[in-house]
Amino acid sequence: QIFRKLCTFYNYDEIATPLVEHIQIFNRSLGETSDIVSKEMYNFKDQGDDHLVLRPEGTAAVARAYISNNFQQKIVNKYFYIGSMFRRERPQSGRLRQFHQVGVEYFGPHSFLSDLEIIILAEKFLKDLGIRESLILEVNSLGNSRSRESYNESLIKFLKKNKDDLSEISKQRFSKNPLRILDSKDRKDIEI
Repeated sequence: QIFRKLCTFYNYDEIATPLVEHIQIFNRSLGETSDIVSKEMYNFKDQGDDHLVLRPEGTAAVARAYISNNFQQKIVNKYFYIGSMFRRERPQSGRLRQFHQVGVEYFGPHSFLSDLEIIILAEKFLKDLGIRESLILEVNSLGNSRSRESYNESLIKFLKKNKDDLSEISKQRFSKNPLRILDSKDRKDIEI
C-alpha cells in the first residue's frame, strides 16, 4: 500500500504482467549469459511445445507489455509493478523460490531528471517503510554506450592477463560477456 500510494503520487501507472511468459522475452532482454537466464529461471515446455518461464523479474515483462500494446504512442510512460517472481536455482540464504517484488519502469526521453526521480522515489519508499536510517543507498551506473565500450575494452585487456587464473564459469563469460565476470562469487575471481 505504501509503494502503490507513493508511485501514484509520482504519476506512475500500475501495470500487471503475466506470471508465465515466453522464454525469448528474458533471453533477449537479460542476455543468455546472465545468471537468471542460464540457471535461475523456471522454464518448461507446455502441451503446445511453447517454451515458457515463470516470471523471474519485472523489467522484461513490462517492456514486452509496452511494445506489444503500443504504449509508445505517449511521449512518457511511467509504470510500477507489484508481484510474484520466481527463481529456481538454489536460493541463497534468506531468499525464496517465490518472492514478491516491487519496481518502477520509465519509458521516455532520456534525462538525468528521470533517473533522479526514480532515486528520490526509492529514497522516499525506504523512508516511508521506516527502514531508511538502517540502510546505505548505493547508486551505480554503466555509463553511456561510449564509456561502457571503453570500460569493456579495458576490462578485457586486464582479464586477458589473468585469464588462466579465472574460474571456469568466468572463462566462459570472458568470451560471451566479460562484464558478467564482475558478478562472480568465486573467491579467486573476486581477488583478481
